[in-house]
Order: sequence, then structure tokens, then C-alpha cells
Amino acid sequence: MKTWTDKLDDGAAAYKPSPRNFSDVIEGQRMLVPTARQVDAFIRSIPEGVEMDVRALRTALAIEHGAEVTCPVTIGYHLRTVAEAAHEQLERGAGLAGITPFWRVLDAKTPTTGRLSFGADFVARQRRREGLGD
Repeated sequence: MKTWTDKLDDGAAAYKPSPRNFSDVIEGQRMLVPTARQVDAFIRSIPEGVEMDVRALRTALAIEHGAEVTCPVTIGYHLRTVAEAAHEQLERGAGLAGITPFWRVLDAKTPTTGRLSFGADFVARQRRREGLGD
């Protein structure tokens, strides 16, 4: 069985026209379907003490990769993969400085946070430690 860390390297990025209107995506827009590794790398670039909501993350990823929008469904899957992989790394002895700071994007209101295998308390503690709102 693949670990969450293994899943970070699954798949390849794709660009396609959005198939329909959904979320803030308009049918026909050039849509980035990112890899988990792209999401991970972007989150790692967010400075300590700075938070970014999922919509802003999607917009920034799209711009960075030459698309108009980022797939809202795929980003949800990848946010969980990034968070679970980071937590696996902590369990294997990595320090906080060595893992992806997913709590800068996930908060108590983000649906993905409620699905994390290790619960939302860790996210809340890290957000408080960095002085991020909830």
C-alpha cells in the first residue's frame, strides 16, 4: 500500500479546458490540474506567519503555471495528500522546519481539515504558534 509520501509523486500536471461552470471556474477556461508535488512546493514557499486561503492558492498556482484557473476538486485531494505526507514525515522524526507547513492554507473551516487522519488539533496548534487567525 502506498504511503501519503509516495502519493506526492503520483501523476503528471495537465491543462485542459474547464468542462463546465463550477465553484469559481467558468466553462472553457484553461484549467491547471496540478500534481500533489506542485501543491506541496507552492505551500513550502509561503513564509512563516503568512496564511493563504484555498481560493488564493488556486489562483496563484494557476498564474504560476500559465493557466486561468486551478481545478478545485484536484486541489482538495492534493491538500490532503500534502498534509498527510507532512504528518507522516513528523512521525518518522522530521522536525517542523523540515515538513510542508500545510497549516498556512488549512484552517478549522477548510473541509479538508476535517478529513485528516490525525485530526484538526495539530492544525490549530500550528496556526496558533505562527499567530495565524482561525
